[in-house]
Amino acid sequence: MSSLRAAVRWGAVALAASVILASGAARARANPADPTTRAPGAAALDSVASDSATAIAGAAAPQHDYMAEVRANFTPENRRYWMTRTVLDLVSPFYGIAIGLYLLFSGLSARIRDLAHRRAGNRYARMLIYFTIYSVIGFLLTLPLSWFDGYLTEHQYALSTQSFGGWLGDEFKGLLVSVLFLGGTGLVALAYRAIEKSPKRWWLWLAAGSVPVIVIAVLIQPLLIDPLFNKFTPLKDQTLKTQILDLASKAGIPSRKVFEANKSAQTKKYNAYVTGFGASQRIVLWDTTLKGMSTDEILFVMGHEMGHYRLGHIWKGIAFSSLLSVFLFFFSGNMMSWALARFGRRWGVTEIFDIATLPLFAIALSIVSLVVQPAVNAYDRSVEHEADMFGLEVTHSNDAAARAFIKLGSQNKSNPEPPLLLKWFEFTHPPLVERVRFAQEYHPWTEGQPNRAFHPVR
Repeated sequence: MSSLRAAVRWGAVALAASVILASGAARARANPADPTTRAPGAAALDSVASDSATAIAGAAAPQHDYMAEVRANFTPENRRYWMTRTVLDLVSPFYGIAIGLYLLFSGLSARIRDLAHRRAGNRYARMLIYFTIYSVIGFLLTLPLSWFDGYLTEHQYALSTQSFGGWLGDEFKGLLVSVLFLGGTGLVALAYRAIEKSPKRWWLWLAAGSVPVIVIAVLIQPLLIDPLFNKFTPLKDQTLKTQILDLASKAGIPSRKVFEANKSAQTKKYNAYVTGFGASQRIVLWDTTLKGMSTDEILFVMGHEMGHYRLGHIWKGIAFSSLLSVFLFFFSGNMMSWALARFGRRWGVTEIFDIATLPLFAIALSIVSLVVQPAVNAYDRSVEHEADMFGLEVTHSNDAAARAFIKLGSQNKSNPEPPLLLKWFEFTHPPLVERVRFAQEYHPWTEGQPNRAFHPVR
């Protein structure tokens, strides 16, 4: 799903990803399924040295000027692509806000609510009708910009391998998942029920529900959602699989299945990640990564991903998201109350628990989210840096790490040295120059210093 679609639906997702228990508890902040804003349960990374002497030599004496290569790879074409993507990322939330304002000031949201009330007699059915129509309208209104963002730009810069029909099919699948998960399960109805029953503390109940809903989402995403968009098969390269599982054993991670995803059907970019937990946990490599990276580079990438697991980043991310939802709902609720008092009669909406306020909820959450985005990105960058550290400590492959970072940056055409303001608002990973420099300079094992992230299980 494109970043634009995620931005437009942010309020609906954040609102409806909660479960309100019969006693009056709660709702959750679900994660937009977007590649630049990872789900809480999917930590993504935009031969282990055979002996310590080789590792030390490789760490202490890099044979290549990787910093020069990083800067040389950021060609004028790559810069144009990055600037285009940056503008689109910055415009998307404001475009979503504009759509929400249109639905409110045109009276369309109120008319959809009236239609739902005429067609159904119970709360669940009314909410489902409204949310379905709301989602379809949002989908259609954002489709042109989503096409420019997710299809045209990617093809213009030779990064996409997907046909228009395939891209559009994935967009429809994203719409269907949104409607079924948020509307069909009754989350929207439950959330608005809590708002009605607890007008002063609903924001607290909704935030409290974030934990169970996010945990469920993390659990089912690898099993039910991801296979809708790609085919996942056990890793065919048995030698590489053995090496990855050996590295997992060294890292103290229980043996899990290693999958490859046929992302080459959609993109030329590289990626790998660990997702899910318990029975749904899996290590996933894109087939593009398998084709474009050497074995030692892949093993470092896997070490990075294993770091996310060993350092508890999935659970820390869930906790961080849940705490953040308290802030988001509290300030969004105050913003909604002010807006309803000022414009409610003009919109045909006067109560905050009226389902016709859903566009207003989306607007409020989008505005508050923009305010906290630098803090969220700073947290994301910190955990990615920790995972980089873990990957280096578990593999001792400094040179492989630097090469892996360069390939990732080159394929994704990212700015290796972004302006500070854009780093704060746009970057969920440390910029490429920082990662490559760290890969070259960090090797405490050569200096008799203890590890800071990886500690062998005894």
